[in-house]
Amino acid sequence: MALITKIREKSGIAAAAIAISLVLFLIGGDIFSGNSKFFGGNSQKLGEIAGETIMFQDFQKQVEAQAQNYTAQSGRSANEQEMAQIRDQVWNQQILEIAYQKEFNALGLAVSPEELTDMVQGNNIDPSVRQQFTNPQTGQFDKQFVVEFLKGFKKMKPEQQKAWVDFEKSISQNRVRTKYENLLRMSTFTTNAEAQKEYAAQTAKASVRYMYVPFYSIVDSTVKVSDSDLQKYLDAHKDDFKGENTRSLQYVTFPVIPSKNDTASFYTEIKNLAKELAVSKNDSAFAIMNSDIKTPYYVTASELPESVKGQIGTFNVGGIYGPFKNGSTYSIYKYGGIKKDTVFTARASHILIAAGKTATDSVKVAARMQAERVLTQIKGGANFEMLAQQYSTDQGSAQRGGDLGPFKSGMMMKPFDNAVFGMSGTGLVPGIVETDYGYHIIKVTEAKTNTAYKLAAINRNIAPSQATMDEVLRKSDAFAAANTTKAAFEASLKKDKSLIMLRADRVAEGATSFSSLRSAREVVKWAFNSDRNIGDVSEAFQIDNQYIIATLTGQTDKDKVTVEDFRDQLTAKVRSELKAEQILKKMSGLTGTLEQMAQKYGAGALVETANDITLASGVLTSAGADPTALGKAFGQKAGQKSKPFKGEGGIFIMETVSAAPAPAIADLSAYKNTARMAAVQNIPFLINQAIKDNAKISDNRARFY
Repeated sequence: MALITKIREKSGIAAAAIAISLVLFLIGGDIFSGNSKFFGGNSQKLGEIAGETIMFQDFQKQVEAQAQNYTAQSGRSANEQEMAQIRDQVWNQQILEIAYQKEFNALGLAVSPEELTDMVQGNNIDPSVRQQFTNPQTGQFDKQFVVEFLKGFKKMKPEQQKAWVDFEKSISQNRVRTKYENLLRMSTFTTNAEAQKEYAAQTAKASVRYMYVPFYSIVDSTVKVSDSDLQKYLDAHKDDFKGENTRSLQYVTFPVIPSKNDTASFYTEIKNLAKELAVSKNDSAFAIMNSDIKTPYYVTASELPESVKGQIGTFNVGGIYGPFKNGSTYSIYKYGGIKKDTVFTARASHILIAAGKTATDSVKVAARMQAERVLTQIKGGANFEMLAQQYSTDQGSAQRGGDLGPFKSGMMMKPFDNAVFGMSGTGLVPGIVETDYGYHIIKVTEAKTNTAYKLAAINRNIAPSQATMDEVLRKSDAFAAANTTKAAFEASLKKDKSLIMLRADRVAEGATSFSSLRSAREVVKWAFNSDRNIGDVSEAFQIDNQYIIATLTGQTDKDKVTVEDFRDQLTAKVRSELKAEQILKKMSGLTGTLEQMAQKYGAGALVETANDITLASGVLTSAGADPTALGKAFGQKAGQKSKPFKGEGGIFIMETVSAAPAPAIADLSAYKNTARMAAVQNIPFLINQAIKDNAKISDNRARFY
C-alpha cells in the first residue's frame, strides 16, 4: 500500500509538471518578454497621443470597421497597401480626436446641433453634403433630396444609419478644424516693415561683378576627411541630423516568369475562347464569365486601350479581334457596332489651386492670382503636366500630370462640367474655372463624344503555372540555404551573373514597401526583428510575382545618432568646410582687380557679372541663387568690394557696381497682402506640425502590423 501511495503521489507531481510546462509553452514567450497581459504587461499598448494611451484592441476595431466600409463601397477587400492607408487614416483620426480636440476645447470651439442642421439642410450647405446630393443628370443640388433622405432615416438599416452618423461627425470635425485654422489665419498680421522689406526685395536692383571659386574646383579625392572630423561636425550640428529607426538591405530577386510551356498553353486557351466567343449567343455574358478583368460592354474611344483605339475603325460587326497586349493582360474582342449615348464622355487634366467655399476672401484672391500666374505660364509654352505636379493641390491627379481620366457629363461640379463639355475639341480652356474646391486650370485631352462601341471583351492575365512557381521557389530556397551570411550572399552573386544585387537604404520601421517592391511588409518586419543582426540572411519571401532574399546591411536608431547614419551627408559638409579653408588661405593677401586676383589664384577662379538682379529672385551665373552672396551684394554700397567669404557652393569676393534702391511707394497694401497670403497658406501645415510636436506622439504600430 505504501508503494502504491508513493506512485500516486509521484504521478500527481508529474501531471502537475506537465500541465505547468504546457501553460508555460503557450504563454511563456509573453511572460518572459515582460509584455504579458497575464501579469499586467503593456504588450497591447499601440501608442500614446497627448498623454492618452491607445490600445491595440480599440484601434484594431476601428481599422476593421473602416475596412468593412471600404469593402462595402468598392465591392472587394482592401489589399495590403490599402490596409496600410486605412490604418494611417484611423491613426490620423485619433490625432484629430485627441490632440486637436484638446486645442478646440481650450478655445471653446464646437459645432452646435443647430449649426449642423444648417450645414446639412439649411442655408449654408457643407460642400460634402452638396456633392453627395447633387443630381448627376442636371448637376444641380436639391435640398429637398436631403430632407426626404432624413425623413426615412429611422427606417434605414443599422449600418446605413451608422454610416450617416459617421458622415455627420466627419463634417462637424472638419468644420471645427476650419474654424480653428481660420482663427489663426485671421490673427496673422503683416507689419509695414515686413511689407516694405517684401517690396524692396522685389524692386531694389543691383549690378555686381564677383570672383567665384567653386568648391567643385578642388577634386574631392585630394581632401581627406577623418572620422573625428565627421564626429566633431555632427556634435556641433545635432539639430540638423535627426535620428530615425531604419534598416538598410541588400536583396536579390527571383522573378516568377511564365515559361515557354505556360505561354503556349495560354495562347491555346485564348484561341479556344475566341472561337467560343464568336459563336456565343450571349457574347457579353460569356466574356464576363471568362475574364480576369471585367470591362463595360459599351465603351467610348477614351476608355479604350491605345493598342485598340488605333484599329477600331477597321472592325467589322460580329468580328473577333486580338489578342491585344496591355502589360501582362491579353484581350480579345467581339465587335457589335456603335450606339449614340444620351450622355457625353470626355477626358481632361486639371491643376487645382485650392480655396474651399468657406475660405476667406483674401485666401480666394491669393489662390486666384496664383492660378492666373500658372495659366499665363502654360499659355507661354510651359509644360502643363510639369506645372500640375508642382502646383496642383489635388495630389491624386497631380502625380499623373493632372490627368483625371475619362468621365461622363454630370460627374463633375457644374462649372467644371460646363467648361469641359462646352469645348468642341481638345486643348486648354482659356480661362480660370471656379468651383467649391477652388480654381481650376483645365486642359481637355480627349474631345467629348457620345459614340459608344459595343465590345464583348475577354481579358486574361498570362500567369505562370504552379509547376513554374514551384521551380522558382526551389531555386530561391536553395540560394537562401546555401548563403546564410552576408559574405556568402555577396560571393554567390559574383559567381552567378544572372542574379542582380539590389539595395534599399534607410527603410523606415513602418514601411510597407521599398525600392520598387510593393507589399514588402514581411521583409521589413524581418529586418526589424529584435533578434536580427547585421549580416543575417532571410528566407525567401514571396512578393507579387517574385521571391525576395535579403541580407541586413545596416541600421539606425532614433535615440542614438552616429556618424555612420549620415556618413555621406556629413562627409559632403565637412569636405566643403575643408575646401573653404584651403581656398580662403590661398586667397589671403590677394590684391588688385578681380581679374588680377583670379589670375594670381590660378585654375578654378571665375570672374562673372550679374546685372539688375533683385534680392528676391537674383541668380548668379555659376553660383545660382546663393543667398549669402546676394545678401552681400545688397548689403554694401556701390563701388565697394567685399573680403573673401564663404557662400553655399564656394568662396566669393563680391564687388557692387551699382545699386538702385526701391522707388518710394505710397501704398504698400499689395505687398502687405502678398506677404500675409504667403504666411497664411502655411497655416494648416504649421498647425499640424505644432500640435503633433506638442502632443508628444508615440507610435508603435510597426510592432503590430
